[in-house]
Amino acid sequence: MARARRLATVAAAAALAVGSLGLVACGDDDDGSADTTGGGGAASLSGDILIDGSSTVAPLSSAAAEAFAGEHSGVNITVGTSGTGGGFERFCAGETDISDASRAIKEDEAAACEQAGVTYQELRVASDGITVVTGAGADVGSDDITMDQLKAVWMPDSKVKNWADIPGGSFTSAPLTLAGPGSQSGTYDFFNEEVLGEDASGETITPRQDYTASEDDNVIVRAVQSAEAGMGYFGFSYFEENQDTLKALSVDGVAPSAETITSGDYPLSRPLFIYVKDASLERPEVAGYVRYYLENAVQLAEDAQYVPAPQDSLDEALAKLPAEQ
Repeated sequence: MARARRLATVAAAAALAVGSLGLVACGDDDDGSADTTGGGGAASLSGDILIDGSSTVAPLSSAAAEAFAGEHSGVNITVGTSGTGGGFERFCAGETDISDASRAIKEDEAAACEQAGVTYQELRVASDGITVVTGAGADVGSDDITMDQLKAVWMPDSKVKNWADIPGGSFTSAPLTLAGPGSQSGTYDFFNEEVLGEDASGETITPRQDYTASEDDNVIVRAVQSAEAGMGYFGFSYFEENQDTLKALSVDGVAPSAETITSGDYPLSRPLFIYVKDASLERPEVAGYVRYYLENAVQLAEDAQYVPAPQDSLDEALAKLPAEQ
């Protein structure tokens, strides 16, 4: 049942055009896998909640929305997938209540919010590990890749077009086709910062451009699935959903898993966030939804095949919310 709900929420997010908002929760009954007695205590909450941002976080926010609306049928929650950067643009422009983010807000984005008078709370909701994958049937000679090898593949001047061309001699000959997030994605930002690093001026290096790019992780999944020996990267939960057709590579000898991501041993581990406007938190339906999300974050994450956030991070996030009415 958890897998079925996860697939449904992923499908809903994938169906949204980049930058659009689509209805994902409007009061349907939940299957009861998470406690739905939370959410501010009021059974008669109503109103609209608008969410946009990371396609990595969107399925988790959608699962929380579905479960919350099962108890509060008057609350309509929409979730869009314009990417972390696109979500922050809308958020700071006053168009949304909550921004899903697979990275922390950048200085220029925070400045845009400040200029617009938008104050907010940063709340960690889960953990993730950017997962580097190839097709399950691809014979590339090794199931491990190093950070240095990833950098050699993705650098802007890279001439690597075959797995055998990757320095180090670990891989056999197979045509290398690449797929990854677009520039509005928080996954794109995090990967480039961690793998490619900074140039002489201190700016994060921009990757090579000859790859299939999308802010929708499902597009990247399909691109790798359809290639003879493709390479792509996205959030761990998208690999878990497609592990029958994809193979995850370990990075520097560490395989991505719930345990290695939680411990931080996996080199591409990261936190996942939602950002909530202070003004929106003054509305009972928004405060109720966010409180429900955080109080049930561990169960929701496990049901939706995410890695839960540490409990102390969730407790810290809950302490930022207004007192229950």
